[in-house]
Formats: sequence, C-alpha cells, structure tokens
Amino acid sequence: MLFAWASPVFAQTDAFTRSLAEASAQDEPTAAFYRAHQYQPLWTGPNDQQRRHALIMALSTAQAQGLPANRYDPADLIAQAKAAVTEGDRGRLEMAMTAAFLSYARDVSSGALTPKKIDPTILREIIRPDPAVLLAAMATTPVPEAYLAALLPVAPEYARLVKEKLRLQAEAPSLIGVSAAKLSPGDTDDAVIALRDRLIELGYMSRSATAVYDAQMQRAVQRYQLDQGLAADGVAGASTIEALNTPPAERLKSVVVALERMRWMAHTDLGKRHIWVNQADFSAQIVDDGRVTFETRAVVGKSSPEMRTPEFSDEMEYMVINPSWGVPRSITVKEYLPMLQRNPNAVGHLQVIDGRGRVVPRGAVNFAAYSASSFPFGLRQPPSDGNALGKVKFMFPNKYNIYLHDTPAKALFANEVRAFSHGCIRLGDPFDFAYTLLAKQTSDPKGLFQGHLDTDNESSVSLDIPVPVHLVYYTAWPTKDGMAYRRDVYGRDGLLFDALTKAGVTLPDVQG
Repeated sequence: MLFAWASPVFAQTDAFTRSLAEASAQDEPTAAFYRAHQYQPLWTGPNDQQRRHALIMALSTAQAQGLPANRYDPADLIAQAKAAVTEGDRGRLEMAMTAAFLSYARDVSSGALTPKKIDPTILREIIRPDPAVLLAAMATTPVPEAYLAALLPVAPEYARLVKEKLRLQAEAPSLIGVSAAKLSPGDTDDAVIALRDRLIELGYMSRSATAVYDAQMQRAVQRYQLDQGLAADGVAGASTIEALNTPPAERLKSVVVALERMRWMAHTDLGKRHIWVNQADFSAQIVDDGRVTFETRAVVGKSSPEMRTPEFSDEMEYMVINPSWGVPRSITVKEYLPMLQRNPNAVGHLQVIDGRGRVVPRGAVNFAAYSASSFPFGLRQPPSDGNALGKVKFMFPNKYNIYLHDTPAKALFANEVRAFSHGCIRLGDPFDFAYTLLAKQTSDPKGLFQGHLDTDNESSVSLDIPVPVHLVYYTAWPTKDGMAYRRDVYGRDGLLFDALTKAGVTLPDVQG
C-alpha cells in the first residue's frame, strides 16, 4: 500500500528545513544525520516512494512479531501524511517516520526490552544498532525492502515462531478438557474419551471411536509427552493432563517471549557449531551446521533466585579432566563453615586451603573464631570418584563462575524437573559430550580423553577452535516435527511477558 497524500509532495523548502530541524533537535544522532545531508528528506521527498512504502510494510508486521506496534504505529503515520498541508507539516512527518524507523529497527534487531532490568539473572549482552549507521544504510540501500528484512533475526526458528504465533491466534478455542487425576492403559470412562478427542484435536491420533485407553492411545500419549519434555511412559498423569489442558492463550505468551529472546540474539549464527543449553528443557546439545549432533539431559540451578542458572553466551575453550572442586565462597561460608564450627572434622572429603592454594591442617584452624565475612580460608575437593564435579568439567571462563560438568549424583537425571544445582550445569552423559567436542580435532577422541582420565591426575585439554556456548531459556522452541513447550520453572517468562505488555505488546483474545 502507498501513502495517500493529502497534498502534493514538493521539493525541499526553508519551511520544511526549519520544521525538520526543530523536530529533530532533541535527538542528536538524527539531527546530525539531517545536518550532514543538508536536510534532504529520507521519506517524504518526490523520489522516496519506494523507501516509505517499504517502511510502512515493515511496520505493519510488528504486531505479528510480538513487538509493541504502538511505538511505530503505521496507521498514525498514514493519518499524518493525509493531514499534511504545509511544508512544516511535512517536516514533522519526516521526523515522525525517522523516529518510527529507528525505534522499529532497534527493537526488531535487538529486542524491545532490556532484560537485565527485568530479571538480574538474564545476563545476555544486547548489541544495540547505531542510529547513525541505520540511517546511513537506509539512505543508500538500493532495495529498502531487503534492508529492512535483514534486520530480523537470521535464525530460521524466528520465522517459525512467528508462524506459530499466527497459528495460535487463529486456533479455534478448544472445548475439550481432560478431567481426571490420572489415566492409564486399559481405562474406560468419559475421561478416556475426552483424552482421545484432545489427542485427535492436537494431531497425535487419527480419528477413532475407541472408548478404551488402548495401545494406539498409549503411543499417542508417549509422542505427546516427548514433545512436551515429559516422562514418556504412556500414562496420562498429572503433568501430562496439565499440559493437555493448557489453553492456546498461555502457549501464545510463551511464543511471544521466545520471539523477544531471539531478538536479543538476532545476529547470532546458530548454523555454525555451538553448544545450546536450554534451561527450561533441562538439556544440553552440540549443534553442527544447524543439526543436533549430540544431546544429553542436564541439571540446572535451583529455582531460588540466588541459585538460578543465568542466561548468557560465551566460548568454551577447554575441558579439565579429573578436576578438583574449588568450593564457591558462598557455599563455603553459608553451608560448610557452620558445620566446621560445630565439628572441625566435618566434610572430611574437603581440604582447607589458604590464599595461595596450600593445604592447611584442620587442627591449625579455630573455625569458631571466624564469621562468614572474615573466614580467610577456602575449601577444595581433590580429584576422586566422589568429586562434586565428577570426572570432567567444560570451561568457558566467565565472571559468573558457571561451567558444565559431570556429577556423581546420577539419580537426579531421572527426574522430570531437574533444577537441583547451585547454578552450574551438570551433564547426564559428559564423556560422550567430550568425545563429540574432541572429534573435530582428533581421529581418536575417546582415546585422547581416556588417556588423560586414566592418569587420575588433573589435566586440561584445549579445544583447537573455541565453541560458542549459549545458556538460554526457551519455553517454546521449534523442533523438526513442530513446536515444543516447556514449564516456566524460574518464572522468567512470566516477568518478561508482563514487561512486554507494559511496553505495548498486545495480543488478540485467544481463549482455551
């Protein structure tokens, strides 16, 4: 659609220049751009039709992308254009269009929110575009439509999330609810029929008249459970029934937040090799050329605010085999010092060390003489079968002291919700994870790893090429078969959706 102008668009005049200069005075990057270009119009000149049309079309997609569309309201710009009579009006319209362009370009390429302000455990570094660069590029691009499209996140998952948002908005409200505490194979009652109909509605079963929880229904439940990250036992227990009864409106919120998270990582290349740890999914993956080449269960931080695993990206540089565990200061003084004050021989598997890393005999320390703030010693667990870090840890040095590691507590991986650590990520299959990483630099990754492991001594193996690590939190994420949804175990998505709503994101009424 093109602008319907209320009056002809004339060449630049002094009135236009004065109006534009006044309108841009409060925004120095914009004012500097127009000064440098002698106040030539970017949108409202006689030769700017393609550029302004491309902008209006891009702004018209904002709501579909879960952006606060009222920040760059294209309908208002069109109304201003229709009402423009004087060159002063045109100058103000020019500035309004530039402001809308810069706001949209910033939001779509780096997110509408500043996540640290909403949740301090979201530590992702947001790269904001330079307004001067945006304006210069728009002024010189021969194909403005392509330039605006290139501002969107490059990962194909973004487009799939937009498509899922539109699907959920169009989905007819479900009238099928499953009212039961638990349903198992062999059951026959009205709740089984409701379960059957809900599975058919969601596409997990073909049409059927069965009133029995039969083998076909069990297989359908298992497929559904796998997609939802639930224990795939084929029994519709409380978690499965809760997921089945989740209305489209709640799923829509997950998708909108996922779109915002993707904008924070807008130009991250998820096609090249990287490690992807989705905390909401309790999983860690190695991805090569857009394909998952290895995946394992993971344990993440507890849900208490001080122990939640943060979100950020870094680069894995090396692994430590047969690691010792330097107990974090917070754990040392909050958990272990009180125990040592009661009994100096407590936690005997830990060494007391001084500031230079030397072991200090326990008999030489009066633990009762120190408080949490004055305790001058550290605690360390040497390499062993029972070491808290297991037999290997994977390092991407960061100021948050977060890393991936093995664990002797293998039973925790059988849990559906695996939020048990103090913040670091424990891997269910750490050796295979190491082999997959090392396969890029040696023909015998298992032999290389085992050779270090068999020494029982602490040693490091560097990765020839550091691997990007992304610690993320997606409760909605596209898979090869559809869309996977997960619980908001940390409550982060709820906070982000509320913030998006306050920023101006609106959703159509979607019932469930």
